[in-house]
Amino acid sequence: MTSQLIPLVAAIIAIGILAQLLADRFEVPSIVFLLIAGIILGPEGLGVITSDTFASLPAIVGLSVAIIVFEGAFHLRIENIRQATKVSLRLVSVGAAISLLGTAFVVRFALATDWDVAFLIGALLVATGPTVITPILDVVPVRDRVATALETEGIVNDVTAAILAVVVFKIMQLEEPTVTAFLELFIERIGTGVGIGTIVAVIIWLVLRHIDLSPGDAPRNARLVVLAGALVAFGAADTVASEAGVAAVATAGILLGNADIPYEEQIADFKGDITLIVLSFVFIALAALLEFSDLLALGVGGLVVAASVIFLIRPLDVLVSTRGGNFTAAERLFVGFVGPRGIIPASVATLFAVELQNAGESEAATLLVGTVFLVIVSTVALQGGFARRIAEYLDVIPMRVLIIGSGQVGREVAARLEDRGENVVVIENDEAAIEQARSEGLTVHIGDGTNVDVLHTAGIENAKTVIATTGDDEVNLFVGQQATTNFDVEQVVCRANDPSNLEAFKDLGVDTISSTYATAQAIDDFIERPSMARWTDMLGEEGDVQEVTLENEAFTNQPLNEVGPKLPGRCLIALVTHDGETFVPEATYTLERDDRLTLIGEHQAVRSAMSLMRGE
Repeated sequence: MTSQLIPLVAAIIAIGILAQLLADRFEVPSIVFLLIAGIILGPEGLGVITSDTFASLPAIVGLSVAIIVFEGAFHLRIENIRQATKVSLRLVSVGAAISLLGTAFVVRFALATDWDVAFLIGALLVATGPTVITPILDVVPVRDRVATALETEGIVNDVTAAILAVVVFKIMQLEEPTVTAFLELFIERIGTGVGIGTIVAVIIWLVLRHIDLSPGDAPRNARLVVLAGALVAFGAADTVASEAGVAAVATAGILLGNADIPYEEQIADFKGDITLIVLSFVFIALAALLEFSDLLALGVGGLVVAASVIFLIRPLDVLVSTRGGNFTAAERLFVGFVGPRGIIPASVATLFAVELQNAGESEAATLLVGTVFLVIVSTVALQGGFARRIAEYLDVIPMRVLIIGSGQVGREVAARLEDRGENVVVIENDEAAIEQARSEGLTVHIGDGTNVDVLHTAGIENAKTVIATTGDDEVNLFVGQQATTNFDVEQVVCRANDPSNLEAFKDLGVDTISSTYATAQAIDDFIERPSMARWTDMLGEEGDVQEVTLENEAFTNQPLNEVGPKLPGRCLIALVTHDGETFVPEATYTLERDDRLTLIGEHQAVRSAMSLMRGE
């Protein structure tokens, strides 16, 4: 038996890595390929994997979930959570409640089952989870605030769903279930998980910071200590209270990820590689347990449940959770579409089904597994498979703008770009400046802007613009050189504090703003062009000047004197850039598609005109 398992496990891992390569090649989340591979290898396909193949699968799944949840929590930064606090909190509270109650209601009436089974399924399907969210975010680089909200929801809801499901399952076994009993069981597991997770995190921190791990092998030993700690936290908490282990590893991961521990980068890379392997194995193994007969037994009711979860319940909980936040309408629609279910509901549902069958409730077991797997398959196929295309259609994948330096100039530039809808990240390492930038609602990446690794992690490869605004010309020159020579950024803008350094900046081929000359020009404008100077001073508030590419066919091949009256409010087209030439257009100039138009006028009118020119 062992001789057969070894090549099978090796094949599953190899297929998982192949799925990752295909995901990178076709920009489709890897979970889609893992799901397909599992079905092909399972009893509905080649029959290589059956329910008897892995006798200890529950234990393997449990430890794998521990690693996956820990890795996701380890990358969750407190500073990012602060920037999406309102939305994140609502998604894991109000949103989770809507998901639980809505799903339970639909299951109850669509499948004509008892309320206890309906609530059990509803509790399991609260989970989205890092196992399915992270692969989507790998191919859909949305704004940091959106990614953080989805990652936070996934990690917290994995914990919530697992514990809720266990509590509901235990309540089902009580003769007289009560609300008090429910709360006691829930709080017991959350408390156990948080407590043990905190203790383990503190111990690991002390070991890494204060114990000599052997200088020659310290990075390797640090990685092993963290891996062992995650598994110990899971096992200890799960022993005290079933399913408290998920809360324990999530707690330990968040605490260690935000603590100052040695070899953090090496630990993160190592955990990422381990997670990729166990994710591939577990997802394929669980998908292989899927039996179409369980899905077909649900009939039309099962389709109603899956459709309701995807097209009604998920959009509703996101609509409510993101109300009043800083998400755009397109981002709210995208988040409402992205809610695939993954390993937590699949693994826990499988364990419950075994217990129900042993108790002689085979019908409830089939209903539970069938419904949960149908929703998993549906959400992974639709939301995972089409996430990139939906994101492109909604235009929620903005190119990143990196600003190095969060002084007054950097913050003002960032605020103006954010107001236009750009995906702005400020790089800063001064604590006071970081707090000031965050208090103004800016996304801050902590680090030294002259460090190439910091530029990498801040996302310079995906940046269309890099702006160096510090008061140190040497820093700005270095950033400009890195951005143009090593990263081939489309536009680089640098601040020159000393006019004598202008030639050095020009030699780099970057756009340069001299603080001295800009100030002198502003003073001259107030003297010679006071009306324009006063109006320019109101830019971003009452007045605005923006450039937009003409994409609306309704205005293509139309003369300017016919397009002008159709513009909203006090707004006009001041300049046109055509084939690289910029000029003030005549009234009879015929606009062509892809002309770059400079709009000038009242703030809101200009923004409306931009949308009009884009055809939005």
